[in-house]
Amino acid sequence: MTEQEMEKRLQEAYPDAQVAVLDATGAGSYFEVRIASSALNELPRIKRHRAVMDLFKTELDSGEIHALTLKTVTL
Repeated sequence: MTEQEMEKRLQEAYPDAQVAVLDATGAGSYFEVRIASSALNELPRIKRHRAVMDLFKTELDSGEIHALTLKTVTL
């Protein structure tokens, strides 16, 4: 999965989101995601993180994405 593919998936799930994805190691398996969306505003941080992680469950379960660090903020 590429940074662009991750950004696209996040934008599709959260159309108003401000998104930044960084391949932390350049290996394509460790990513840092920063996302701000009004859809996440009412959720506590753990539920915001879970909602974003669930978008990549298949890749996380398969090992395609080994690590995903999240910074979720409200708008």
